[in-house]
Amino acid sequence: MIYNAINDKTLISSGSLAEGLDLPGSDLDIMYVLTNVDVIDNIRNIKPPKQRCTCTLVMVTDHNHPGFTRLRLVETLNEGIRFFGDVFERTTDGFYLSVNGFINEIKKMNSHNQLSTHGPCLTFKDQNTDVAFCYRSKCFPLNAIPWVWRYRRQWPPDFVIDQIKQYGCLIVPVGPKYISDFDSLWRLSFSVAEKQLVHSFNFTQLLCYGLLKLTLKRIVNTNNDIKDLLCSYFLKTALFWVSEEVDIDTFQIPKLFTCFFLCLNRLISWVNNCYCPNYFIPQHNMFLGKITPDNNKTLSHVLSSIQVGGIDRFMRILFSPYNAMYLLLRTKSETSFIKLDFLFYRIHSQFETKDISQCYKVLTLIESLRKSESSAFIIDVCKIYYALLCQYAVQVIPPPITINKMHNIHKSYHRHLQDGIKADAVSGWLYYASFYYVIGQYNVTLKLTDYVISRCLPDMVHLVFDDSEERFNSYRQNVHSTMTLFERINIAAVGSVDYLKHSSLIPGELRLEVKHSDICIPSIVMSHCLRFLCYHHHDNICNRQQALRDLYLAVEKELDKGYKRISDSLTILGVCMYVRK
Repeated sequence: MIYNAINDKTLISSGSLAEGLDLPGSDLDIMYVLTNVDVIDNIRNIKPPKQRCTCTLVMVTDHNHPGFTRLRLVETLNEGIRFFGDVFERTTDGFYLSVNGFINEIKKMNSHNQLSTHGPCLTFKDQNTDVAFCYRSKCFPLNAIPWVWRYRRQWPPDFVIDQIKQYGCLIVPVGPKYISDFDSLWRLSFSVAEKQLVHSFNFTQLLCYGLLKLTLKRIVNTNNDIKDLLCSYFLKTALFWVSEEVDIDTFQIPKLFTCFFLCLNRLISWVNNCYCPNYFIPQHNMFLGKITPDNNKTLSHVLSSIQVGGIDRFMRILFSPYNAMYLLLRTKSETSFIKLDFLFYRIHSQFETKDISQCYKVLTLIESLRKSESSAFIIDVCKIYYALLCQYAVQVIPPPITINKMHNIHKSYHRHLQDGIKADAVSGWLYYASFYYVIGQYNVTLKLTDYVISRCLPDMVHLVFDDSEERFNSYRQNVHSTMTLFERINIAAVGSVDYLKHSSLIPGELRLEVKHSDICIPSIVMSHCLRFLCYHHHDNICNRQQALRDLYLAVEKELDKGYKRISDSLTILGVCMYVRK
């Protein structure tokens, strides 16, 4: 059950960056929604046999723990039975999916990635990214239904409420923090709904959200006695409640600080009462096990002092001349475009594709958006995304070796490969090089890799992203504000080569590496790998040895730099060393 689900998943981005905020410390979290399991709210909603997934689970509401559910096994196909003892708890009323059993099974199935547990998330050893594996229920939770119908002013708009209800919710493997021995409780997550709500904010609501997050980082969390008692999720919840209860006209720029202090007052009230009502399920007190009568006094005092100090004192603390935000506000306009570029580079590769029809649908959507946009920056973003999608689309059409005639090869591949060149300075050329390698034109592959290596200079910005000051300065030397984003990324940025699962472009020697999952390889590493393989086919031992040494040095350099997907590069090196034998 777990194995099949891992290979049938949907990727969802969450966190501040996904919501549209790029503040110091902003993150981009990844949620993998496992799609090979049906989660239903009532046994009567079970699908007909031919439409069912590997496993069907029914949500069992636990009234003692609002905001959580248990997942009882209804039915499983034969391939899921072998995991019964590890991932299900047997009780008098059936089998319930175990949180710890589920996480341990995920880690076992991904043992090559050396995953470590971090709350409900798992962290890859060679990455700084937390990923949460979860399930989706297409049914909106019964105890959240009152949210749909309760009285509110103008926000959120009706169409957003309808979208949220239709999506349902996610179910993540983490139980209540205030109990330690209940392994079958899963948290109901409204991450997708919350992202939709934030995206429906007007500009003042978004600014208010940013002020709240900065308050947490620069004021509250600087006090060691209360550090980490609050989290940005509580602040966002306060903003949701206030936005719903006041007239939307309150959220106007001249009233920004009025809105901020409304949210702050709400937060102070919650802290004093040790009760933070979940926005969707108010019966769920999110402070349980975290903020108690034993620790709320200092926190309440700090929050109240912000209120008493007024706007001037608040701004002096928040935007001190010595902190990074103040420096950001003073940044010269001629370099501000770089910060916008770097924000885009941080989030630009969050794509997931499963089949060619999905690629074509997204390509059509992007092209439509580009034609309707007036912003030059957004138009360039569309062009880059279009090129990136073409790099994926070309990998999910039939392998080029199955097409006999050259004009058919060009008809099937050439258009996507040409468009994919425009995604950044080099990665598109490497897909072209891979294409020619797969069809046996090794000399063409060598010429293309020569070009790529000549472009992979030390001062190029890598899109598997490092936003250090050194990278910022290097980028500034290579670009200027009169260039468009599209020109800048194609002059000064280097992307990686992402081979999709079962990619038709990956060299045959590496095909096993994409049998179960994607693989991401730095362009410089893949260039030397292709050169090694070409010389191997030419039986050119001298150049093959040199290419292998260059590959080794490239991987070593990536390792020294702390490249986040270094395990993929090490795998490529290992395969080439094996081929040499």
